[in-house]
Amino acid sequence: MIFRNLLLMSVALVTLSACSSDEDAAGMDTSMSGMNGTELAGSEMGMAPVNGVMPGTQQDLVVNVGDRVFFGYDQSELSFEARTTLERQATWMKQYAAVTVTIEGHADERGTREYNLALGERRASSVRSYLMSLGVDASRINTISYGKERPAVPESTAAAWSQNRRSVTVVN
Repeated sequence: MIFRNLLLMSVALVTLSACSSDEDAAGMDTSMSGMNGTELAGSEMGMAPVNGVMPGTQQDLVVNVGDRVFFGYDQSELSFEARTTLERQATWMKQYAAVTVTIEGHADERGTREYNLALGERRASSVRSYLMSLGVDASRINTISYGKERPAVPESTAAAWSQNRRSVTVVN
């Protein structure tokens, strides 16, 4: 999958460099002026969707990498599964260096609003710290806590609670 994405990026770069001016055949400006030397996300490079998914987008993150990690009850420590997902996210973010993200911290419905907001913040911060330890620049990662205000599964069951104890990486 990574090889295919790199191959597609290479083809796109060769195509862009073959243009004799900063406008391609369709009249689009293909220059990278104003980008301060940063890489472009796949959609900004004019890349075609791969299997219906535009590279470098939220959908690409969800489908090909995974956008969320889950936590134990009243926990903000990362499990092995969470670290594995975040390692894939870090690799993906390095591939799309222009992408910035917001890490949303969530909690289940149990506990007070204030407690769950603090817990959601600890979860989001834990994810941010781990991504930074993997080489993702801190300026590309924002955090926000929603506590128990945005449940993924709006039920009062153990299964629902386990799905609501999460952090979600959202492409800005």
